[in-house]
Parts: sequence; C-alpha cells; structure tokens
Amino acid sequence: MSSELVLVVMFASLVGLLLTGVPLAFTLGALALVFTLALWGPAALTVTVLNLYATMTSESLLAIPLYVMMASVLQRSGVIESLYKAMELWSRRLPGGLAVGTIAICTIIAAMTGIVGAAVAAMGMLALPSMLKRKYSPELAIGTICAGGTLGILIPPSVITIVYAVTAQASIGQMFIAGVVPGLLLASLYIGYIVLRSAINPSIAPRPSAEEGAATWPERIASLKSLVLPLLIIVGVLGTIYMGVATPTEAAAVGVALAFISAAIERRLGWELVSGVAMDVVKVTTMILWITIGARAFVAIFTGTGGADFLLSFIQNLDASPWVVLAVMLAILFFLGMFLDEMGIILLCVPVFLPVIDYLHFDRLWFGILFLVSAQMAYISPPFGYTLFYMKGVLPAGIGMGTVYRAIVPFILLQALGILVCALFPELVLWLPQSMIN
Repeated sequence: MSSELVLVVMFASLVGLLLTGVPLAFTLGALALVFTLALWGPAALTVTVLNLYATMTSESLLAIPLYVMMASVLQRSGVIESLYKAMELWSRRLPGGLAVGTIAICTIIAAMTGIVGAAVAAMGMLALPSMLKRKYSPELAIGTICAGGTLGILIPPSVITIVYAVTAQASIGQMFIAGVVPGLLLASLYIGYIVLRSAINPSIAPRPSAEEGAATWPERIASLKSLVLPLLIIVGVLGTIYMGVATPTEAAAVGVALAFISAAIERRLGWELVSGVAMDVVKVTTMILWITIGARAFVAIFTGTGGADFLLSFIQNLDASPWVVLAVMLAILFFLGMFLDEMGIILLCVPVFLPVIDYLHFDRLWFGILFLVSAQMAYISPPFGYTLFYMKGVLPAGIGMGTVYRAIVPFILLQALGILVCALFPELVLWLPQSMIN
C-alpha cells in the first residue's frame, strides 16, 4: 500500500469515527494503535510508548494544571463579581456601555485565568441578565459575551497557548507575551464596533434613564478597589515572565498562590471551594492530556508514513504565492474548528503545518498568533463552537440557538479583520516578545 493511500485511509477513518460521536482522544489513540500494528507490527509499539513517555514527562505541561487551578479559584472566589459591579458604575453612560464594560472585564479575566469557560460562564450569569434587563438587543449582548470570552485563548496566560508552544517546541514565555498586543487589538475592535453600532442605533443599547441616574464620583472611586487583586495577579504572572524573573510554570505557581489569597480576602476560601477546584483541575487536565496522548501517537504515524514529506513536496510544486498558501492553511483551521476542539486541531495540524511555514520563510512565533486567532474564530463558529455551548447553558427562556448564531457573525468578521491586521503588520506580534528580558 502506498504512503498516499495510507494517508487517505487514515484521515477517512478519522472523519468517520468522529461522525459517530466517539471522543477525539480515543479516536486518535485507537487509529494510531491499529495503523501501527498494521504497518510495522507489535514491535513498533515500543517506539510509540517511548515517544508518549517523553511527552508526558515534559515540564512545560506542568503549567496546564496550575493555570486551570488559578482560573477555577478566581471563578469561585467572587473577584469577578466585584469587577463587574465596578464596571457597571463606570461604563453605564457610554454608548453600549454595559457591552463595552463586558469586553473590558473579559479582557481582565483573560489576563487572570487564560480559560475561555471562566469568562463566558461568569459574564453569562452576570452581564447577560443585566444587559437584557436594560433592554439591550439579545444579539448584541450574546455576541459581546461570546467574543469577549474567547480572548482567553490569546491573552496570556492561555492554556491553549501552552499546548501550542509545547507542540511547536516554541518558548511558552515568548508565545504568552506575543499574544498581548493582538489580544488588546481584538478587544479594541470589539469595543469600537459596539460603540459605533450603539451610537448609530441607540435602541439596541439604551442608556440609563434620568430616573436611574449616574453613579457618583465617590462611588466610582470606591469601586476601584476591586481592581487591586486582579492587577496583582496579572503583574504577578505576566510581569514575572516578561522581566525574566520566572518561567511560565513558576509564574503559574505564583498565580495560584495569589488566587488563593484573593479567595481568602473575599472570604470564599473553604472546603467547598477547594474541592470544587480540585475536580475542575482533574477534569480539564485529564481531557487535555488524553487528547495529547492520542494526537501525538496519530501524528507519529502520519510522519512515519511520509505524510509530512508528501505535503511539503506538494507545496513546493505549487506555483502559488506564500500568502495564498498561508490563507489556505488558516481557512483549513477555521473549517476544522467547526467540528473539532482546539486542542485536537493544534496537536494534529501544528506538526504538519510548521515545516510548510519554515519552507515559506515565515516566522513561527508570528504564525502561532495567527493560529490562535483562528482558534478564537473556531470557538464561536457554528455548529460546534465551544463558546456557543457555554452560552446555551445560561440563556434565559425565550432565546434560542438561532439568536446565538446570528449574534456571533459580526464578531467573527472582526476576528478575521484582526488576523488580516496581524498578518500585514507582523511587528504588532513580534516587537513585545523581542523586548523581553531573558
């Protein structure tokens, strides 16, 4: 059997099993086992085991449960609720003020936790009822929360960024810092769109009536104390990485300690919080590691059968611009994101795409950020974008998934614009990591 035919059978089997509803981790692992035995026999399994052992003993992966723990503690500690109350006081008189404030809070949550579910769940429970109560358009309110929540993919400390960096054998610290400016760019695009649309059509985001009044300055100033703990956590994590004081894994440990201190200050630290956090860490980390095991084994088969060489040879023989090839790769990522989770896409596609990126003489760090923005688009893309299902769990009665699908369309277009800007101006991505203190 030729290597090309083996590759076709492998990917056809992958798609077929996924359509049956078998979890991705077990699909990849089972296919890797079957094809290893069929192609090279039982002796080849020793190589597979050794490869997986090297992956699972990687120190870089230790950062994942630490950042998951930090995110879970913060989600349960009351810090996010305090932030939202302060945001309401400061932003209510702006055009689309509650939506603008929601994006701002999502940006801060992203910089504290790096977990998409934390921001979407928190804002779905806090911001959505508040915006609907003030007669905001359901589509604007839902789209704002979905798009703002996905900033946790790009703005560090991001668990998905860690998985990408480990898979691409890149510096986690540099990947973290490279995501700061593009993340803030996307947040700015969202805010600009909300303000402009609300100014043009005030009915979709009514301002408070005169009877409700505006917050007094003493109230606003007093509310700023809720920013102290989040800023300490952000500086403790990102600041230590940027200044070269701590590795990303060490910075994660700092973040966990600060998160528990925040929970104690908010008087939420107790057995219920600790047990809930422990379960969150076990569930999320186990899911990520099982997908990692299956994907690494599957990609090893792909490489061993000459798949990477075949793809690179195919690209070399194409008479196409490097930018066209890059656009096709990003389009493939967006398409896969409609059906697969982002962890699986990273672990499957990065080992395949990086040799092509090297051949085209593109910067790996820059491509990594474009990859992560594509992952953001996938997170809110129907039919299987994870954020859509997070949002479904907090929707009030009378609002269906059709409203959610319509709500995210403008924000997907804004994310596409963000990719275009980062592609045309690579210095937006590269200047901050290049200035890091090693």
